[in-house]
Amino acid sequence: MGKATEADIKEKGFSKLDQETKPNTEDTNEVSKTNKNRNTISDSRGKNSRRRLKKMMTLSASVHPVQRLFNACKDVFASAGTGFVPSPDKIEQLSTLLDEIQAADVGLTPKMPFFSPQVTRRAPTITYLHIHECEKFSIGIFCLPRSGVLPLHNHPGMTVFSKLLLGTMHIKSYDWLVDPSQTPRHQEVHLAKVKVDADLTAPCKTSILYPADGGNMHCFTAVTAWAVLDVLGPPYSDPEGRHCTYYSDYPFMTFSGTLTADEQVSIPEEEKDKVAWLQERDKPEDLVVVGALYTGPEIVED
Repeated sequence: MGKATEADIKEKGFSKLDQETKPNTEDTNEVSKTNKNRNTISDSRGKNSRRRLKKMMTLSASVHPVQRLFNACKDVFASAGTGFVPSPDKIEQLSTLLDEIQAADVGLTPKMPFFSPQVTRRAPTITYLHIHECEKFSIGIFCLPRSGVLPLHNHPGMTVFSKLLLGTMHIKSYDWLVDPSQTPRHQEVHLAKVKVDADLTAPCKTSILYPADGGNMHCFTAVTAWAVLDVLGPPYSDPEGRHCTYYSDYPFMTFSGTLTADEQVSIPEEEKDKVAWLQERDKPEDLVVVGALYTGPEIVED
């Protein structure tokens, strides 16, 4: 109803005008009921959405860390092949999951027999606990007693996540300074730059190496007994050209007088301790790796 004029007031009086200017009560009630119903529906939808989110979070939290790791690997390495590198967000996803995994999550304790000191003239035996392997990725755990060594080796065309679960290890890793495929075929030694040369102690962040960076060739030495959870994507495969090659490393000055003119490399004096010559070698005779039963939570494959 429109605004009342001064003539309306004089003619009809306030009581009559009030009746004419009041809104229709029934219409107002209907609008109120409609809004109330809409709010009820909206609230209901909001509550249902919150319930679903809470349920999903609860289900995710109830999934064991090893299962979550397996599920993430299926996603991250879905299209893995030689030379594959996951996207930055996928790398972050997987490394975050690994950062949270502890020795107890995979059924490990320092008192297990393969961590005990070994009285032998040979290099201490390395134990490998197999969790999963397919053509896209593998998950497993290396366990070494004190003084054990995982010799210098490479990971051709692979991205590798390593999470130290127990103990302290020394890691020395390299990347090629010059790709061996770009050097003379007869050359037996190739120059590499030191990427890491340090001790790591659990708990620590996940280490990641890539096909051409991050320390693709590494050697692990046990300062104390230790265990490393490894995720390889894709895993080693001789038919696909991903063969594990072992190396010996030598200080830069070792071959300075024996290289031919086309093999010579100029390195600034202050950089010489940060590079080394790597030479392929046969698998070390004293390297013994044995399999043992993984006793942690089983994964469920869809």
